[in-house]
Amino acid sequence: MARLPREAPGPSDFTDATTNREFHRAAVWIGMVVAVALVWLLAEPLLLIIGGVVFAALLDGGVRLLGKAFPRLRRGIRLAIVALLTVCFLAGFFFLAGTQLVGQFEALRTVVMEQVTHIVDLGHRFGLVPPNQGASQVSRQLVGSLGRVTAALGTAIGAISSLVAIIVLGLFIAMEPRLYERGVAWMLPMGRRGDFYRTAEKMGFTLRRLMAGRLIGMAAEGFFVGVALSVIGVPMAPLLGVLTGLLAFLPNIGSIVSGVLIVLVGISAGTNIGIGAIFVYVTVQTFDGYVVVPMVARRAVDLPPALVLGCQLLFGALFGILGLALADPIVAMVKVLLEEKSEHAAEDAKIS
Repeated sequence: MARLPREAPGPSDFTDATTNREFHRAAVWIGMVVAVALVWLLAEPLLLIIGGVVFAALLDGGVRLLGKAFPRLRRGIRLAIVALLTVCFLAGFFFLAGTQLVGQFEALRTVVMEQVTHIVDLGHRFGLVPPNQGASQVSRQLVGSLGRVTAALGTAIGAISSLVAIIVLGLFIAMEPRLYERGVAWMLPMGRRGDFYRTAEKMGFTLRRLMAGRLIGMAAEGFFVGVALSVIGVPMAPLLGVLTGLLAFLPNIGSIVSGVLIVLVGISAGTNIGIGAIFVYVTVQTFDGYVVVPMVARRAVDLPPALVLGCQLLFGALFGILGLALADPIVAMVKVLLEEKSEHAAEDAKIS
């Protein structure tokens, strides 16, 4: 009788050490591919969740600040006061200034398009812009460079629903932040939960300082730009001040966009006023960059400007307006996570 060859373990035999090891390696790679695919497919809800976390950090900062002045008030009451003050401020702003600003928006759009058309004509004359492209085509190309999430925010309904989702998520998280921290920690091994709580606390501190610096910078830039442009006679100065303050939420890119608007509107009123508008813009940006930001935000966050700008461009191209707005907080949280991981690895190396 012929002797049968020796049997080797097959792919379904997990008792073999080699098969088991290779199976785990394949599972890890497949899991990474699936995770990347899910992040790409679920980009919009993930960014809305991150926006809710950022808004919760902003509310938590107000609650903590109010707690220093009134330590006996319960957290729920302080949160209600902060939320009510925020709603009253926004409602009052839009009620008092809304009518005037809405009337100026159309005039601003007309002025900007006229100046862009003039610049495109100069580009045609010097051969810098293709002859078949006008101002509208160039504008569409610039807007179209934003990512796919922009389509979800392209309508008023989409923008309002996204904003409402961020506000609701932020309110729920700010009500009981420890509850959600414990829920995430529950999914981690017991030995890693202490590190998670320390990292979450530092992330919250960083976000609070970052948002505080952002709000102060927005208020300072918007106020000084509006007043200075009104003094030198730039048209639609209040609207430009409001837009500058809002765009200051996006460091680097926001200042560039607001500067272009200020210069275009200033030049439309005359050469001297245009030069004055440039001077105002440079002065305000210098004051914000060398006084406001270092005093409030840069001490706690210390994000390199080139890194922030690169991530803004990347997130804006991939995920659109939301990615552009949340690039700075995401980079700050990733920075804290990497620093904590590095410190933990250094401690383990000293122990071993």
